[in-house]
Amino acid sequence: MAPRRLKVAVSGLGRMGARHALHFLNRTPRAELVAAFSPDEKEIAWGKQHLEPYGTKLYTNYDEMLKHEGLEAVVIATVTTVHAEQAIKAINADKHVLCEKPLSTSVEISQSVVDAAKTKPHLKVLCGFSRRFDPSYRDAWSRCDAGSIGRPSVFRSQTCDKLDPSGFFVAYAQFSGGIFVDCNIHDIDLALWFFGQDSVVKSVAAFGITAVQPDLRKYGDVDNGVGVVEFWGGRIACFYSSRMMAAGQHDMTEVVGTEGKISVNANPIKNLVELSEPTGIRREIPPHYYGRFEQAFVVEANEFTECCLDDKPLPFKLAGAVQAVKIGCALQESLRTGKKLWFDETGRRVEHAQL
Repeated sequence: MAPRRLKVAVSGLGRMGARHALHFLNRTPRAELVAAFSPDEKEIAWGKQHLEPYGTKLYTNYDEMLKHEGLEAVVIATVTTVHAEQAIKAINADKHVLCEKPLSTSVEISQSVVDAAKTKPHLKVLCGFSRRFDPSYRDAWSRCDAGSIGRPSVFRSQTCDKLDPSGFFVAYAQFSGGIFVDCNIHDIDLALWFFGQDSVVKSVAAFGITAVQPDLRKYGDVDNGVGVVEFWGGRIACFYSSRMMAAGQHDMTEVVGTEGKISVNANPIKNLVELSEPTGIRREIPPHYYGRFEQAFVVEANEFTECCLDDKPLPFKLAGAVQAVKIGCALQESLRTGKKLWFDETGRRVEHAQL
């Protein structure tokens, strides 16, 4: 008798959704990709070529897809503005949910997903913070947790995209929530993971420039941002985001402790090739985030499937996704207003620093 496989649907067949679809179709043995949704004709055309021949039914109506016979789980990889709406619909339809980050660009709407999930405790609802599934980050966290660097006190992390002169990031800014909510949300989540999910923000300050894409200004966004977050208890985090790396994608993290330091991907490499040229020695780096985190996404798909089929606890709680959005939104507000924001020891916003 063949082992049972989780019947999965993917919502959204854009760049990220297509990758999720192929992961569940070809690289997640315990899952079966039975359906996929997209309102976009080009994405449906891609699905007809890459998914439909292997038994995946394509839908142009999300609600109809949720009615697919036997469907058990939905992977949401549509535009950020509909993440929460689609996640809640899937939960109400009694489906497990893996939702791409962030749950929403709004704290309140993100919380509504958590509230919906609480009404169906038998379901697995996970926000896709893919770096938590990366072996290097897991190794770094394990070492920090074991006390290898003493008490983690300073956290520096960046998400830096390869320069894209096409104008994609300008168009994307209309619904991304801003560079801190979109680009740095992974780094914010990592800070909460390494410092502890119960960490409480004390202050937030953000700065930014439009070095190569001035049209971002009309959406209140930037192409390079720096955010500093101070936590109660004597810890601090610095986040850097960029849309203009010439060499390729460079996502890295540094955790400084009282007895040492751990770095992840400080010197990025595409592979083990080094090129010796008249001008010196160089190494190529991945052109985009997928080149760095492909395996993490595959692990995410397999672990999510395992949790659904075997009723195992998820690797981290959904509530943390709301906390990450809250910090991201505070950074965006600080960026727009030029003001430093303060919070008391319960996390409530206050007008001035508490001495």
